[in-house]
Amino acid sequence: MHSFKPSGPLTSRIIASALAVWLAGCAVGPDYVRPVMDTPSTYKESGLWKTAEPKQIDPNHNWWEMYGDSTLNALILQAMQANQNIHQAEAQYRQARAAADAARAGFWPSIGVNAGVDRALGNSNGIKLSNGYSAAVNASWEPDIWGSVRRAAEAGNAGSQASAADLAAARLSIQATLAQDYLQLRVTDLLQDLYARTAAAYTRSYKLTQSQYAVGVALRSDVALAESQLRTAEAQAIDLQAQRSQLEHAIAILSGKAPAEFSLPPAASDPQHLKQLAAHLPAIPTGLPSELLERRPDIASAERHVAVANASIGVARAAYFPTLMLSASGGFNAASLAQWFTTPSRVWSLGAALAQTLFDGGLRRARNAQAVAAYDVTVAQYKQTVLSGFQEVEDNLATLGVLEQETVVQEQAVKAAQLAEQLALSQYRAGTATYLGVVTAQTLALANERTLVQLLGRRLIASVALIKAVGGGWDATQLAAANPSQKNTAN
Repeated sequence: MHSFKPSGPLTSRIIASALAVWLAGCAVGPDYVRPVMDTPSTYKESGLWKTAEPKQIDPNHNWWEMYGDSTLNALILQAMQANQNIHQAEAQYRQARAAADAARAGFWPSIGVNAGVDRALGNSNGIKLSNGYSAAVNASWEPDIWGSVRRAAEAGNAGSQASAADLAAARLSIQATLAQDYLQLRVTDLLQDLYARTAAAYTRSYKLTQSQYAVGVALRSDVALAESQLRTAEAQAIDLQAQRSQLEHAIAILSGKAPAEFSLPPAASDPQHLKQLAAHLPAIPTGLPSELLERRPDIASAERHVAVANASIGVARAAYFPTLMLSASGGFNAASLAQWFTTPSRVWSLGAALAQTLFDGGLRRARNAQAVAAYDVTVAQYKQTVLSGFQEVEDNLATLGVLEQETVVQEQAVKAAQLAEQLALSQYRAGTATYLGVVTAQTLALANERTLVQLLGRRLIASVALIKAVGGGWDATQLAAANPSQKNTAN
């Protein structure tokens, strides 16, 4: 039996290759693993509103188009182009991309050139003036032996993805806020229309009491009651204008305009407009709770910040190990211009330097502890963000479910109050009832109709909040496009 013994040079090459492969894969610090988060199988409140459907809002379409309002569509598209908060988030995203590019630059050597001419007075072999001409190319490189640059690049990539998620969250927030303000403004238009119709009815009642008083079949107090009721309704209608103006101003700012440059005319008065607007209340699929981790940009951003903190631990721990610096230079150095680029004037150098900190007063240990603590902070923030996301979905599901039931009952209350108002007026005209009964019935009818309109507004606001809570059709796979282009890295 013969044993094979490799030759010395071959053995050296094998050992060198194995060492290079080991160093290429060596990166101190923990490899990233997403924090484990327990998620329920279904939402608790989904049954109160509608049967849960295991699907999501279509990411290929704009969610606000589900409301069927062309004005809302145009306003949101304008806000996406002009809103300053979105511009700020976009600039921060570009800043994060540049930081990631800067981190990856550490994989490569730095190369520079220099050229110089000098004239000096020396006293070697007698005092004399001499000229010097030099030109050289210099290169230096610190191999990423312990993975410090790789961890920094990981942190940069995760940071750019977190910033991309923050940009998506900013866009969704602006879209949802603008939609809620716009829908609330349209509900205010409905209330103004309700008060306009009510004031017209109260005016007729006021004239009726005047006529009844003129022929002696009504008391002066009836006229006073009718006038008081009319003026109260007119005052409440005027108060609504303040709310509408504030909503209009908010929409202007969200759209990137000054309030003085923006105006939104009231919706056309239509007694059937309430029913038409309610018909546009969309059914919103919420998907499964586990999908929320991939659908909300704020959750994705929090998770990416955990990845940044994890990579930062590796950067901190790499400081415990020695650093190796390789350098090389080559060029020409001559005493005269004619001899500058000749062979005898050629110079070069190669060098390697190994450095290790022996004592730093506990600085590296403190930085490592700081990085670990920062990681624990981001993990807690991530889990809290997930829990808050679940709460927002559950809150709005419960709100929509309860408001739907309340609306059904309130519609019945409106019909009953309208009938009571008609009967009270008929009885007053016939002289079989006092005007106090008419005032009571009319006040009750107005209160019930106003509540019904406000319920519609609350349902619309809650529906937008639910869309925002489930991510508005965003998906974490979009972060892949936010990853800076990967380049060949040197180790």
